[in-house]
Amino acid sequence: MHDVRGVGLDEQTRCTHYRSPLDIIAIKLKCCDTWYACKDCHDALADHPIEVWPQQEWNHHAVLCGACGNELTVAEYMESGYLCPACNAAFNPGCRNHYHFYFESTS
Repeated sequence: MHDVRGVGLDEQTRCTHYRSPLDIIAIKLKCCDTWYACKDCHDALADHPIEVWPQQEWNHHAVLCGACGNELTVAEYMESGYLCPACNAAFNPGCRNHYHFYFESTS
C-alpha cells in the first residue's frame, strides 16, 4: 500500500486539482521522498519547494499508477506511451505539460 498525499484524494490518486478519468498517477517527489497526487497538493501540504528529479536519477521509481499500484521509474514513465505497463490503464497525456515541475528538462 502506498501512502499518497493530496487534497480530496480518491482511491486512484485523483485529487481536487486533477480529476479526469486519466488523472491516475502520483509522483514521489525528490525533495521529500513522499508520494503526492500533484504539484498543487504538494504546495498545499508540504512546507518546502519541489525539487525536480535530475536526469541521472531517472532510474528511480517515482511514478505510481493509481489503478494498480505499479511503480515506474521516471524513464519508464516517459517511455510508457501514457499507458501503465502493468495493467494497461491510460495516463493523461496532458501531464507532459507539467514535467518541468517534477523532472529536469531534457532540452
